[in-house]
Amino acid sequence: MLKAGPVAPELYVKYGDYASSFEQLLGPGNYEIESWDIFESCFPESIHQCDGWLISGSRYGVYEDHPWIPTLTEFIRNCYSVGMPLVGVCFGHQAMAQALGGKVEKYSGGWCVGRTGYTFNGKQIHLNSWHQDQVVSLPSGATVLGSNDFCKYAFLSYGPQTFSLQPHPEFPNDYINGLIELRGKGVVPDELLSNAQQGLDLEINSELIANHMKQVLIPMPLNN
Repeated sequence: MLKAGPVAPELYVKYGDYASSFEQLLGPGNYEIESWDIFESCFPESIHQCDGWLISGSRYGVYEDHPWIPTLTEFIRNCYSVGMPLVGVCFGHQAMAQALGGKVEKYSGGWCVGRTGYTFNGKQIHLNSWHQDQVVSLPSGATVLGSNDFCKYAFLSYGPQTFSLQPHPEFPNDYINGLIELRGKGVVPDELLSNAQQGLDLEINSELIANHMKQVLIPMPLNN
């Protein structure tokens, strides 16, 4: 796993780092998660060091000038060129799109926070979101798997061994509440924060997305 940013200390105490959140999301299975703090320029020696890669969310923007982002861009392109399983979430979703020729920017329509409805593979689902940046132009070869009126390119694929998404299936409702308290006030409009808090008791469909992620990252062997 490529961790693209730190977790707020107050949230780390309860939830751990991004690797812990995704391990909780994916559940038990025949896999292990190794992680690298790429935001501190700590990268794997090779894309083949693991059988698949998951790029986390981040407080940073993919278009910002950080020394580790070009390295991440090259890593993504190398994975894609050899068909290495690759999944990106939020920042990771945006990084994959940008690396493969798309465009990401701070969206003029503002923030998306809390429980959000999407159409994904023809189904209506709800997931938690926390973003202002989004993909605004698709790379060549991208397939849109899901969207809503606010985020046209919320779920993307670049082939059977890639999957990326803008929302956060790894964020349970109380994690979103923590973000509202710690990072929302003074940054996100109060009306959006209030609406997000009103949805904290409602169901989200993280398990469905977790299963899709596992299909990409942990392919089942073919029966002979």
